[in-house]
Amino acid sequence: MTTTSAAPVSSSGEDLSIGMATVLRMLFQQVDLMPKWDELQARISANHRDAVALHDASLILQGLGKTDLALETLRTALKYQRTYKVVFGTGRGPRILAFVTVGDFMANTPVGFLLAGSEATLLLHYVDADTRDLRDVPAHDVAMVAVAESETNAPVLRRLHLLTQGWQRPVLNQRADMIARLTRDGVSAMFADEPDILSPPTWRAGRADLMLLANNMKRLPDLFENASFPVIIRPIGTHAGGGLDRLESAADLVAYLQAEQADSFYLSPFIDYSGPDGRFTKLRVVQIDGKPFASHLAVSDHWIVHYLSAGMADDPAKRAIEAHWMATFDEDFARRHARAFQRMHDTVGLDYFGYDCAELPDGRLLLFELDVAMVVHDMDSEEVYPYKRPTMRKLFDAFIAMVEARASSGTTAPV
Repeated sequence: MTTTSAAPVSSSGEDLSIGMATVLRMLFQQVDLMPKWDELQARISANHRDAVALHDASLILQGLGKTDLALETLRTALKYQRTYKVVFGTGRGPRILAFVTVGDFMANTPVGFLLAGSEATLLLHYVDADTRDLRDVPAHDVAMVAVAESETNAPVLRRLHLLTQGWQRPVLNQRADMIARLTRDGVSAMFADEPDILSPPTWRAGRADLMLLANNMKRLPDLFENASFPVIIRPIGTHAGGGLDRLESAADLVAYLQAEQADSFYLSPFIDYSGPDGRFTKLRVVQIDGKPFASHLAVSDHWIVHYLSAGMADDPAKRAIEAHWMATFDEDFARRHARAFQRMHDTVGLDYFGYDCAELPDGRLLLFELDVAMVVHDMDSEEVYPYKRPTMRKLFDAFIAMVEARASSGTTAPV
């Protein structure tokens, strides 16, 4: 798929970051990153305080899976500079100040993907739990709290909730306190009594209790009222199926705890959401300014559904299902689940968030996860997925339109 990526407007580009979206797009399309890496290393060798070069090197390292070194490099960059500029198109559109924090690619809302095809300037300003004020931020048209929910980010979000009160410009996702509540058990509790949504109970369990359960010294109902096997389990803080498994009995915990060394876990009842053909379909939906948009649909023979491992690229029949869902989304899926979507918007109250879900035979939505950091992108091959480009363009245009509308309604930004 041909896309508009972040493009510097200056000839040297040394004050501009390439941005996460561009790095991931290059990796996804198997573009050789060595020339860019060599350029960055040369700049760092010439000036060890070149913060932008260090920042971009950290993005490449992270894209290559070298997370620890990437974060170390990013922290070095932040000693010299807290704000990094990414320009899209001409850069003559709105200036978006995104509050972000140190972490992997799931630590922050991937704003760069949402601005594909725009003329915007993205200003990434790094904050942490010790940030005392935001007087050093650059001039901007609209701000956005882009720090996502995680155990590590909880104190950062508490700090941002205080720092962004009374902001002089419009702030998207200003409810940092709500973002902090989007834990798996928090989301489960939010929608526990919703008639149009099945949000299964989610429990937190420490390793010590699970060891007692594995050794038959406790029963599952002793830990969680009315709980029964089978359950799904995952370490707290993991994404993309990391450590996710299904336990048929307490005996399965023995091998699981030997393989997973985390101290705390989420458990939840296993819900069989397979269709009449025995396959599992998981959908990703994004809400922008209260309106739902299709992001992707994956069909798999396994209950753990991930787009890249579901075989979508190799199966035209699966792609036909996704294409039909996207083409009829507004008139069909969004209408049938309008009450559920409205309830999610009313409850969460954020300008931008996404969720993974499935459609149950009784018409309810099975809610897996709700967050602000889910990746939505336009990187898939246009030859293989010709139906995706207009769908993602519609989503991106809605986000850009929301940014432009908020920017035009604000007052003077702090400088």
